[in-house]
Amino acid sequence: MPASCVTLLDRVIVSPMEKALKIENLHKSYAGVAAVKNLDLEIEQGEIFGLLGPNGAGKSTIINMISGVSVIDSGRISAFGYDNRSQYRQTRRMLGVVHQEIVIDNFFTIEQALKMHAGYYGVEDDEPWRNELIDRLDLRPHLDKVMIKLSGGMKRRFMIAKALIHRPRLLILDEPTAGVDVELRHGLWDFVREINQRGTTILLTTHYLEEAEEMCGRIAIMNYGELVALEPTRDLVRRLSRRTLRLWLTRALAAVPAGLDAYHPRINGDGRQLVLCLPTEQGVGDLLHRLSELHLGIDDFETDQSHLEDVFLQLTREDRKG
Repeated sequence: MPASCVTLLDRVIVSPMEKALKIENLHKSYAGVAAVKNLDLEIEQGEIFGLLGPNGAGKSTIINMISGVSVIDSGRISAFGYDNRSQYRQTRRMLGVVHQEIVIDNFFTIEQALKMHAGYYGVEDDEPWRNELIDRLDLRPHLDKVMIKLSGGMKRRFMIAKALIHRPRLLILDEPTAGVDVELRHGLWDFVREINQRGTTILLTTHYLEEAEEMCGRIAIMNYGELVALEPTRDLVRRLSRRTLRLWLTRALAAVPAGLDAYHPRINGDGRQLVLCLPTEQGVGDLLHRLSELHLGIDDFETDQSHLEDVFLQLTREDRKG
């Protein structure tokens, strides 16, 4: 790496007021078919942000445009205030990307590749940090192996280490746990939380929606290249959740009791189970009072709250129908 390039990248200055990522009116088409449609999106410094959507929603296309792999048709992307086209050196230095597709170089061992990779960004090899990544991602027993000799899960671990080797300010994880075992998945998320607490912003896409619900403070949901939801995860789940009250009765019902139509009631099984849906904004107290007045004879009950997966399916199915 030329010394002039190293000097330039070492002078990158980031204001705490700048967005970690700012996408403005972004549009991308392939063969006349829009993959991303006039997207506006901002990610704050220090967030763990989820970008979700079904296959073909445009997530990987967005990531490819952020990282410079795909050409932007129109719009603008900036990272920490730097434009990713006119100031690409600065933005590349601040981004670490783990693409969904496995991208490796079969000519180098893991150790060789990690030693040289930071230099691509104008950063000197940081041996303590490199060793920490090797140990945290359990790569040490495989350091002398070339990539073609690695399992799919081990290749994925190497890609994560390579994306982090230059200490990026924004780490983009596109389906990082696809094809890896449960133990690695949990270990990876613990590590992601740790580096986030050290100051790294995270942009995550995943099909494991329970992980997104647990990890992400805010979530954007894409469908057919358009943004269909963007808000804090808890608010999104709460706003669109469907709560269910399930009652086990001492005696069977032949019909739904009067006065419960607003709760979309249904009788299951042998008539001894009554299921009611609660509006999001209504507490359960009024309903329990009403049930007490009906003298149904309740043996037991349970409530069930929708999760992000239910909300995701609701939004994407409704959008597809439209």
